[in-house]
Amino acid sequence: MQQTSSLDAPPKKITDRLKPGLRTVWSSGFSRAALPVRLCLGRIYRARVVPGRSGFRLPAIALLLALLCFGCATPGGTSQPDHKFEFSRDTFAFPNELVWEYHYDSKGEWVSNRRNPPAQYAQHCFVLARSTRQFFLNCRFDPSLPKADNKTYSYLIQKVAGSNPRHELSADHKIVIPGYANLREFSEAHEDLLKQNCGGAWQSYFQRGHWRMIFPFSRRQQAGVANSLTEHLTRGDLLVVHVVRFPQLTINHAVVLFDFKSDGDQIVFQMYDPNHPAKPEALTYDRTRTFQMAANDYFPGGRVDVYEVYWKWNY
Repeated sequence: MQQTSSLDAPPKKITDRLKPGLRTVWSSGFSRAALPVRLCLGRIYRARVVPGRSGFRLPAIALLLALLCFGCATPGGTSQPDHKFEFSRDTFAFPNELVWEYHYDSKGEWVSNRRNPPAQYAQHCFVLARSTRQFFLNCRFDPSLPKADNKTYSYLIQKVAGSNPRHELSADHKIVIPGYANLREFSEAHEDLLKQNCGGAWQSYFQRGHWRMIFPFSRRQQAGVANSLTEHLTRGDLLVVHVVRFPQLTINHAVVLFDFKSDGDQIVFQMYDPNHPAKPEALTYDRTRTFQMAANDYFPGGRVDVYEVYWKWNY
């Protein structure tokens, strides 16, 4: 009988309370001949390696991502906010839209078709998730102050978007948004200004932590992620996580975690999905040391791999 290595055991923290899981599983390899890249549920591009022509190679991609990562390195650390996150107050009122419409065809296969009419604000999931954290950490809304003009609000939004998402500003340095009580109210009134000034879709493509998704996710590693997420949430932090399946890329998305509940079988993380701003949704970590997401209008449901971003210098 083959024995499981002790290295496969989950870290002895909150996951000790979960039932025994499966042995370590590594993601399967993928062909270099056709590397699909779907970012934020956008269009699929294939980089083909053709004899006599230059093409994308995994080492080159890894090197590029590493250079992007180290080129903008700053000291990091998880911030501890001075107030509690509330979904109805601290999220955007408008969604990140989908470039594609997804559904099962008559053969039971998950397929996609381009939306008609086309999406007007798509591939911004990382931008909205990061901006949610920046407004939460580095901004203060003051409804007692008179409302400002659009030029002033554009400037203030740019200041928030340019602030460090890895560290909270001190109380006397927070960016003050006058005339509104919270982000939800502000984004209902100034949707266009926020879309124009929080950042372009290209920022979803070049997020610093993207290097991590090309490496295998073991069950032990995901157990460590679950422990880290619960620790950060316990001290009141707001977390941005990258949810991905690589190389399949059936999902490549950013969400915001703000709370969790655990029992003997699973940990249920409460999340703000930028694609669905109406209500909180769930990301589940279960006894197999696996994160799961329910089916929705862009994902068929099932296992996902997860890691936190915007919390230290290389993420």
